[in-house]
Amino acid sequence: MGHVDVNGVGYALPDGRPLLDDVTFRVGEGVTAALVGPNGAGKTTLLRIVAGDLQPHAGAVTRAGGLGVMRQFVGKGGADLGERATVRDLLVSVAPDRVRAAAAALDAAELAIMERDDEPAQLGYAQALADWADAGGYDAETVWDVCTTSALGTPFERAQWRELTTLSGGEQKRLVLEALLRGPDEVLLLDEPDNYLDVPAKRWLEERLATTPKTVLLVSHDRELLAHAAQRIVTLEPRAAGASTWVHGGGFATYPAARQDRLSRLEELRRRWDEDHAKLKALVLMLRQKAAYNDGLASRYHAAQTRLARFEAAGPPEAVPVTQHVSMRLRGGRTGKRAVVCERLELTGLMRPFDAEIWFGDRVAVLGSNGSGKSHFLRLLAAGGSDPDVGVGGGETGNDGHQPVDETPVGRVRLAGVDEE
Repeated sequence: MGHVDVNGVGYALPDGRPLLDDVTFRVGEGVTAALVGPNGAGKTTLLRIVAGDLQPHAGAVTRAGGLGVMRQFVGKGGADLGERATVRDLLVSVAPDRVRAAAAALDAAELAIMERDDEPAQLGYAQALADWADAGGYDAETVWDVCTTSALGTPFERAQWRELTTLSGGEQKRLVLEALLRGPDEVLLLDEPDNYLDVPAKRWLEERLATTPKTVLLVSHDRELLAHAAQRIVTLEPRAAGASTWVHGGGFATYPAARQDRLSRLEELRRRWDEDHAKLKALVLMLRQKAAYNDGLASRYHAAQTRLARFEAAGPPEAVPVTQHVSMRLRGGRTGKRAVVCERLELTGLMRPFDAEIWFGDRVAVLGSNGSGKSHFLRLLAAGGSDPDVGVGGGETGNDGHQPVDETPVGRVRLAGVDEE
């Protein structure tokens, strides 16, 4: 089994600003730990340091076991997969290093034999096939078949050459998660794995993370996922010298109370430090005044000065992290009672015709499985009823999970400003 040790890691941004300072924690064997913190605290940067993409400016990271990484944006990380990337390319990108190297060699050998079908090219292709087998490539394809069947409803043989642009964001994430959780890597780094997933896929992820024997370090802002999956909570707390960590040894259910207790202790420690500091300064001032006309108090005055200097050199206790207070104002000019009107609206191949009225002030959630057309529907509304991306894929797939569909909107959409009071 694998584990991750982060010891005293520090990192500064290119402009010199400190981002991380003395970050220390451990994720033990078989533990699922969540890395949480406010936006901009350095969670993704820390994950990249643990993955080896970035070198820390201080401290060290040690790992044991094979490492699998899910980036915040699937298909991007060490190298962009490109616009014409396929399902096979995506699965290879999260495979172990040996499989990735063998796949690259096999692709090069196939290209060579297509360009010149001579004996050297044939021998090179035969060697690449042997290396692919030795690296466990055929075993990986067996696992990928299970992954594509579970995520896309299509066997790997049919799905492998599909372009990623024909998959929704949720389908891509589910596919990568299937591959990592079923793969051989003992340590997984998951950067916001629940983004884009529909409700059934989120529940599936919660169950898999709660039962997996792998060591997992994940970043998430989803409290449901944290409550069901995380066994440890690592908090990045921004400070002037860079964000540092505080580790809660339990799950998310006890985390809010434990964090509040910690903040209360820090406030008490700082209050006591301020009181002792004020007393020492008052003592030094008093002895300085008395020593001016009583030489016998000079030694006590110098001793008090030394004590104050040592006290200030030790510094105050850890500062209380600033609590974020986020508020939202969802307001707009009222131009009519009805904000959106859909009349027999249909995205061909994705949804059946439907009628809908959204009234001013309503809060409406658009739900549906990954690939059912949610993002395309919202883009259609944002474009004022006509989507300029129609006919180019749009990242959605048909219900069979195999062929991209037409996605042409049929019907009528009216937005605020055309309705009357």
